[in-house]
Amino acid sequence: MDGVADPDIRPIASRVVYADPWLTLRRDEIERRDGSRGTYAVVEKADFALVIPAERGGFHLVEEYRYRLGRRTWGFPQGGFPAGRDGGPEELARLELSEETGLRADQHIRLGYLSAAHGLTSQCCHVFLATGLTQGTHRREITEQDMRHYRVTRAQFKNMIRNGSVSDDASVAAYTLLVLHEEGGGGPA
Repeated sequence: MDGVADPDIRPIASRVVYADPWLTLRRDEIERRDGSRGTYAVVEKADFALVIPAERGGFHLVEEYRYRLGRRTWGFPQGGFPAGRDGGPEELARLELSEETGLRADQHIRLGYLSAAHGLTSQCCHVFLATGLTQGTHRREITEQDMRHYRVTRAQFKNMIRNGSVSDDASVAAYTLLVLHEEGGGGPA
């Protein structure tokens, strides 16, 4: 595998097309290795954390209405720091778990770091397994007021992926990291 010493595409110019507290949309003028030129639209977003809350052979999921999809979907708790706040990935994972489900975890195990829509955005996802759960009170943001929280068995979760109830790519990819962790001797969740 080659390093990034001589990139295949290099930026020539860049301008911000749109910005708000959650994202910046850039239009980059680029030049490819062969000298041909073009443009890329890039969405810059801060990284987010996704948490797999696991206990008793199952997982805790959240469901909410996804505006762009026009329907409700299920997935693992996930999100980024509110505007003006920052911290480390594990701190963010703990915040998202507590905020969306009310759950607190004794242990957060880092499972990996994934690109989110790598052809479109710079955003990546920190994935954690949360165990030793205790229930508390959720503190959802105004944008999460319609959110529901439910525990499912592992078999139910797999069926939810099959039937499209869980269609979030980050949740499905995170589950893959969990399975690889378990196969590597990390023990079952």
